[in-house]
Amino acid sequence: MPTDKHLVMYSRTFGCPFVTIAKSVLHEHDIAYQEVFIDKDEVARQRVLDWTGFLSVPTLVIAEQGSTLPYTDVVPLPVGASPRGVDRGPLLTEANIEQLTTWLSKHGFIE
Repeated sequence: MPTDKHLVMYSRTFGCPFVTIAKSVLHEHDIAYQEVFIDKDEVARQRVLDWTGFLSVPTLVIAEQGSTLPYTDVVPLPVGASPRGVDRGPLLTEANIEQLTTWLSKHGFIE
């Protein structure tokens, strides 16, 4: 696992099937993460809206230690396109198990 980076999960305080999937995968692989709730934090809510075009959770971000922002540029989406499961570099939104596992492996969180 990269020591200079950490995982941030933008989430909500109430249930969501994609959040449940993400937490299950992260728990299975013993990956620590920082959870930021977009329904309690207006800045976080706006970030997710800016990044995805929607209030899509979970939006997972690989950030420098001490930050909650992507460590590098995020691959843009076409306007109105769904962000679901699209690998955008340091950001992934609403991924299924396979998409999330592949993304975490690519970034060194799973060997």
